[in-house]
Amino acid sequence: MAELKIGDYISAPRFGYLKHDFAGTVDKIYENSVMVLINEHHEDDDVVINEYNQRAIVSKKKAKIKK
Repeated sequence: MAELKIGDYISAPRFGYLKHDFAGTVDKIYENSVMVLINEHHEDDDVVINEYNQRAIVSKKKAKIKK
């Protein structure tokens, strides 16, 4: 897998209270995960995304770069 960089657009699997997968921009990089600013999500997850302040921590192993 290619190394993730700040600004990369990725897709990520649902987790926690989210019912659907989501996509967004890498905002910060940690050792084994990235912080994602969520740009695309299912409307059913609106409340949860707002609770998460439009951000999520995603494992680098589960993040997939979208082209």
